[in-house]
Amino acid sequence: MTTLINPTVPASNALPPAFANGSDGRIKIVLVDDDDDYRDAAGAELEYLGFDVVALPGGDVLLETLNVHENAEIVVLDWKLPGGLGIDLLKALRDKACQLPVIFLTAIPATAYESAALDGGALDFVDKARGIGILAKRIRACVDLVRQLPAAAVKEALRCGSLLLRPEVSCALWNDANPALTVTEFNIVYLLVAQAGEFVTYRAIYDCVHRPGFVAGEGTEGYRTNVRSSIKRIRNKFRALDPAFSEIENFAAFGYRWRSAPADPV
Repeated sequence: MTTLINPTVPASNALPPAFANGSDGRIKIVLVDDDDDYRDAAGAELEYLGFDVVALPGGDVLLETLNVHENAEIVVLDWKLPGGLGIDLLKALRDKACQLPVIFLTAIPATAYESAALDGGALDFVDKARGIGILAKRIRACVDLVRQLPAAAVKEALRCGSLLLRPEVSCALWNDANPALTVTEFNIVYLLVAQAGEFVTYRAIYDCVHRPGFVAGEGTEGYRTNVRSSIKRIRNKFRALDPAFSEIENFAAFGYRWRSAPADPV
């Protein structure tokens, strides 16, 4: 049965044993949606399809109860929530060093929202009209991908000249000022800085924020346009802090590099 958590009831008392100990192999989902009827129905159907679900009415409840969701494997967020947008909640989760993968589930399937969600670090963006069956397939695909990531993929803090990278909160500081990178932008910068002085291919840059082999844009080389757009946004954010910023260098038709000497672990 789906666990519906009432904000007035301590969340730790509402978790089902299977969710608490994570021993049965079922994917554990935290579902956040403020529509009581939809949340109840969606949670029940996901349970029927083989998931364990804790259903929450808002982002504030999720942030207050993060410690009791340590066995969760993925968070499913509605785009519009009481007090703000799901994309803001995603940032708040990352600020609290919560790295659980996130899927947005929304009745507003606008391209601009989808782009913002993916740039913000979400793994997927699903239209509610597609149905819970499709959502279930997307959840399994995302969790399978995350489970395949090696434990060594944990990133360490890096310092490279004027730049400090703090991966535990996806935060970059340039001369102690924050350029407000999205999670996707941070991951791109981290990839370049981790290999500072060496050129990184367009494909490798794109693969660091999407699964390897993912095809975007027009044709099999369309991802280059996406990478160029991301690099342009990143440069503009750093130049807003420092007009002389020129650390990201392009090698035409190949990729980009961070020009400074190799980074040092902090």
